[in-house]
Amino acid sequence: MRMLSGFNHNIRFRGKAYHVQTEDGGKDNPQIITHAFQGGAILESVRTSYEDLLGLPNWQAELKDRMKAQHLEEIRRLMSGDIVPPEGDPGDR
Repeated sequence: MRMLSGFNHNIRFRGKAYHVQTEDGGKDNPQIITHAFQGGAILESVRTSYEDLLGLPNWQAELKDRMKAQHLEEIRRLMSGDIVPPEGDPGDR
């Protein structure tokens, strides 16, 4: 089984450019991994296991739903100000 394709979004918020990326760690490393970047630096990482899905019927569809939910939550947190870049960060690369 191949890893599922993830999600990538470039976001401009309060005059700065951000990138949010969510990916599948694969069946041998069953994790949903989401990073929020600014200027190439990781601001935050979220990892969630999906080992509970393995072996269930239609588990890949459920995994895709979880990936999407985690990705959108990270975007929501970024846009609400919960993820704050450090002072002196390069910003608009």
